[in-house]
Amino acid sequence: MIEVVNITRTYQIGESSVKALNGVSLKIEQGEFVAIMGASGSGKSSLMHILGLLDVPDTGQYRLMGREVSKMSEDELASLRNNVAGFVFQQFHLLTRMSTIDNVMLPCIYSGQKGDFRKDALARLETVGLSQRADHRPNQMSGGEQQRVAIARALIRDPMIIFADEPTGNLDTKNSHEIMRILTDLHKKGKTIIMVTHESDIAEFAERVITMKDGVILEERRKPGSAVHLSPTAQAVADIEHPSIFKPGRMMGFVVQAFQSIVANKIRTLLSVLGILVGVASVIAMMALGAGARASMEEQLKSMGSNLLSIRGGSAKIGGAAQGSGTVTRFIQKDADAIAALSPLVSRVSGDVTGTGQLVYLDKNWSTSVEGVDFDYGQMRASTPTIGRWFTREEIQGRQKVAIIGTTVAAQLFGTTSPIDKIIKVNRINFTVIGIAPAKGSNGPRDQDDVVLVPVTTAMYRVLGKNYLDGIFVEVSSAENINPAKKAIDALIRKRHKVGAKEENSFNIRDMTQFQQMLSSTTETMSMLLGSIAAISLVVGGIGIMNIMLVSVTERTKEIGLRKAIGARKGDIMMQFLIESVGMTFSGGLIGILVGVGVSMMLATFAGWAVKTSLFSVVLASGFSVLIGLFFGLWPARKAAGLKPVEALRYE
Repeated sequence: MIEVVNITRTYQIGESSVKALNGVSLKIEQGEFVAIMGASGSGKSSLMHILGLLDVPDTGQYRLMGREVSKMSEDELASLRNNVAGFVFQQFHLLTRMSTIDNVMLPCIYSGQKGDFRKDALARLETVGLSQRADHRPNQMSGGEQQRVAIARALIRDPMIIFADEPTGNLDTKNSHEIMRILTDLHKKGKTIIMVTHESDIAEFAERVITMKDGVILEERRKPGSAVHLSPTAQAVADIEHPSIFKPGRMMGFVVQAFQSIVANKIRTLLSVLGILVGVASVIAMMALGAGARASMEEQLKSMGSNLLSIRGGSAKIGGAAQGSGTVTRFIQKDADAIAALSPLVSRVSGDVTGTGQLVYLDKNWSTSVEGVDFDYGQMRASTPTIGRWFTREEIQGRQKVAIIGTTVAAQLFGTTSPIDKIIKVNRINFTVIGIAPAKGSNGPRDQDDVVLVPVTTAMYRVLGKNYLDGIFVEVSSAENINPAKKAIDALIRKRHKVGAKEENSFNIRDMTQFQQMLSSTTETMSMLLGSIAAISLVVGGIGIMNIMLVSVTERTKEIGLRKAIGARKGDIMMQFLIESVGMTFSGGLIGILVGVGVSMMLATFAGWAVKTSLFSVVLASGFSVLIGLFFGLWPARKAAGLKPVEALRYE
């Protein structure tokens, strides 16, 4: 069954080399009970580790059931350990965060099989007399009971060989004999038992005793009349399956194990996910602020109108006033009419005059802006009243004293009372309120709703005393016609006001679309900046996760060694630690989403800021938290997966 030929094993300890095995050759038949004895440093444990597939020899051959295994990969050896070998350790190596039955079922996770493992585990616990302690934790049990749990765990996969490394080393005489009775019964049922011990009375339970010294076999003796008990269920090594880590049975096991590990250290887990929580909450809140600012800006941009040109007198170069020998062009209504005739480039035109006015209604008065506008202004600047109506052409031509007031003016003069058809005084002149302009909010320091709109003719000749327009608003028929329209208007004004092509401009034409694009670009940049700043905290949180995971790998080195001894492959260990890392970051992300949404709502409620939480920001923050877990969990996972079983089990 087992044959080793002239194997050697040398360990490097510091700068010196220690030769643990020096040309050992040995055969063990199926069904034997073999005890390997020797003083400390004799090489017995090294031989046990090689026979148990936990280590490989430097030189020599090792054949298991006729197949050479000394050259197998780590994953192939792990699959063999899961299916062929069962380990009973001197230190028990039970996981304290798991119940007894979960410890027994642990090797089944790495088998890739589905089944009622709990039922099998209870049967194994009954074999060692501990079925009544199935739900207890290891720290609630005596040393003898823990060793019997370890034996039940070794039996759960029905292995051909039981490897017992000093199984009674930490037990008293009574418990030692109980453990040996169990091993003897297993031998009688056909199990091959290979035991390492330094106690001669324990070795007497075996049928064959091998004594080692200085890395070589010193002597062998077999009890007279000993018989080999062949197991009827022995399987060929070549038939061992190597299941994928993504099989449903394995993945669910990894998820459960990761969850148990996370829950076992609640405070440390909370501190670990705190950085991710703050990062995700910051991303949600900052992006909500950015989206809210963008939405608010879009509302303001709508009030400017689309494809809009603003024509003003004076140079646009310095402070809006002509420099040098230039003059300021004064526009009149005929200029607006001439521009309106540039169809189909131009769709709407409105002259505009502005000034200040003192409003009075009953015992209330209010100082505000007075703006004289033409008929098309309402649609061009999204100012058509939601309550009341817009001016008629007849009212504009007749210089009628009618007014449309902004929401701020309405609140100051009328409170909750409807202002429609009420008489107010504008600079001591009576005006009838015919509408309330839609709310537009603030544009910088200026309140766009603190305004009174009156017909442009009324403003010029009755209120402000002007005989020229302060400016002209032009709505171009389409975005593609903006540049042609600007050129046509420029040529028209130069012709009407006799401004030479080479003379310094005495007027300027501003493209409001460019202004809108600039504001949109600025808002988008600010949103990205806020999101990027918040994402930095996510990265910092990820570094914290990586640090905690590295500490966890160090703390759980023996656990990793145990998992590898019972069949965990490199991919299994790596997957488990990655799931733990992603589990912490994702749970922190979910809590962070709730906190971020809550902070956004508080900012909107108490600070009055415009916020808008989008599904995109939630998905982005969640996805980024998962990526952080994968990225920063990769190094600790690789470090854990790269540990050697023997070295991990010996770690102090």
